[in-house]
Parts: sequence; structure tokens; C-alpha cells
Amino acid sequence: MVPLLLVLLLVLLLFGAGFALKILWWVAIVVLVLWLVGFVARPKSGSGRWYRW
Repeated sequence: MVPLLLVLLLVLLLFGAGFALKILWWVAIVVLVLWLVGFVARPKSGSGRWYRW
């Protein structure tokens, strides 16, 4: 009974990690696209940076 519970717990953890990693990949893609759009649409005057950090 205990090995079965351990296997089910492992499957649940791996499924959760895979789901979280997929969401993180989508977040990374969105951030990359926003950065590229900001890089292309940056103002011509000033320091050339479109963000204020």
C-alpha cells in the first residue's frame, strides 16, 4: 500500500511540475515578445531605452 501511495505522489508531483514549467514557458515567451516590441518601437531621441529601470 505504501509503495502505491509513493508512486501516486511522485506522479502527482511530476504532473504539477510539468504544468508549472509549461506556464513558465508561456510567460517567458510573452515577456520576450514584449521586450522585442519595445526594442523595435523605442523612441528615436533620448537614451534609446524604452523602459525606465
